[in-house]
Amino acid sequence: MIEKNKVLTLVENWLDGREDFLVDLSISADNKITVEIDNKEGVWIDDCVALSRHIEEHLNREDEDFELEVGSAGIGQPFKILRQYKNNIGNDVEVLTKEGKKLCGTLKDANDNEFTVAVLTKVKEEGAKRPKLVEQNQHFNYDDIKYTKYLISFK
Repeated sequence: MIEKNKVLTLVENWLDGREDFLVDLSISADNKITVEIDNKEGVWIDDCVALSRHIEEHLNREDEDFELEVGSAGIGQPFKILRQYKNNIGNDVEVLTKEGKKLCGTLKDANDNEFTVAVLTKVKEEGAKRPKLVEQNQHFNYDDIKYTKYLISFK
């Protein structure tokens, strides 16, 4: 089986000095290598091709056969690493909690322990006839959610 650390080193060497960053790397038991990269401005197919070629140039198929897939993290896919959260501060996101509650709002902050989403909530103020929408910050620990992902809007 191909060593994950060897492939990780190849990927990190290629990423050095670039705006692209590694989101995920996995190697299955049958040597299928899957690499996901991302970039604040989006990933171009040329970047995926160049990284794929770089990895293939440094692995020997005669020693061990493998399948290689290099792609972008995907705009509608759940965030996997902190850098994706930080890159999406100010953007609308969807959060699904482990309790099954789905919330949509604007990602306000993210750190190593938690992230904050501003959610519009109907609040009826004392003396008011109708509730009004108020932005409230909600804090989430990463362990308390199933996923967070960029909310695609066609407005």
